[in-house]
Amino acid sequence: MDPATMTSLITALVFVLLVVVLIIKTAVVVPQKSQFVVERLGKYAKTIGAGLHILIPFIDRIAYKRSLKEEVMDVPAQTCITRDNVSVTIDGVLYIRVIDAKMSAYGIENYYIAASQLAQTSLRSAIGKIDLDKTFEERESINASVVQAVDEAAQEWGIKVMRYEIKDITPPGTVMAAMEAQMKAEREKRAEIAISEGDRQSRINRAEGLRQEAIHVSEGEKQKRINEAEGQAQEILLVAEATAEGIRKVAEAVNLPGGPEAMNLKVAQQYVAEFGKLAKTNNTMIIPADLAGMGGMVAAATEIIGTAMARSRGKSVAPSPAPKPE
Repeated sequence: MDPATMTSLITALVFVLLVVVLIIKTAVVVPQKSQFVVERLGKYAKTIGAGLHILIPFIDRIAYKRSLKEEVMDVPAQTCITRDNVSVTIDGVLYIRVIDAKMSAYGIENYYIAASQLAQTSLRSAIGKIDLDKTFEERESINASVVQAVDEAAQEWGIKVMRYEIKDITPPGTVMAAMEAQMKAEREKRAEIAISEGDRQSRINRAEGLRQEAIHVSEGEKQKRINEAEGQAQEILLVAEATAEGIRKVAEAVNLPGGPEAMNLKVAQQYVAEFGKLAKTNNTMIIPADLAGMGGMVAAATEIIGTAMARSRGKSVAPSPAPKPE
């Protein structure tokens, strides 16, 4: 290869290299959700957003690159003292986002360290205002106070504090043991109260059951007696009605022809039958002094029947003389 050709080739390579350098220096592609801070001769020139941008070679340069996405910062654990002088170890997480790339670049040297340190100091101040027992209950208020304190200062840095979350609260071992003992005692107390309430309710239920049972038994006994009384009354009424009907039938039969004679015969038969029963049931037989008394008794019965019949017919009948004893 002759010297002229070699010189031409070298010149072409140098030209291509210069073109590549110029492209790199002038053409800048900014990713989505990002901002670049451009300085011109060491002085702030502009802030460029997402897309393709052309810069002046060797004059403009990208000084700072900022992401506009929300970032998560781990706040290191630290020891805080509560209002009742108990030391607790607390760590957390801070969520921040860049809203102004220029202010984040020129407002502070390192906004990550600044936000972390300010979050720690704000957390110590918030913990110092409450007691140990409240630290577990007041997490939301503590987080809100830390966010408010850091956000007020971060406005000058072009940073927005989104939220702060406490990850863990670790009291000393002795305090943990005391808290566990207190919680155990509280649980045992609630258990005893629950058992006593259950026993009380059980006794009330049993007493109520016995009361209802006694009421039902008494109501049943009352209804039983009422039923028995109604049955007895019905029985008496039916017997009385049957007796009255029997008497009426006997009276009607006596008024018929031959009725008085049949009545005399019936009375005599009953007298003899009853007298025979008396002889069977007693070892000593009682015999009337005057056997003619049987005839007198029959005559007296006959007279009573006759009188009743006469009255029923509206007539007056003179009593017949009793037969003389033989």
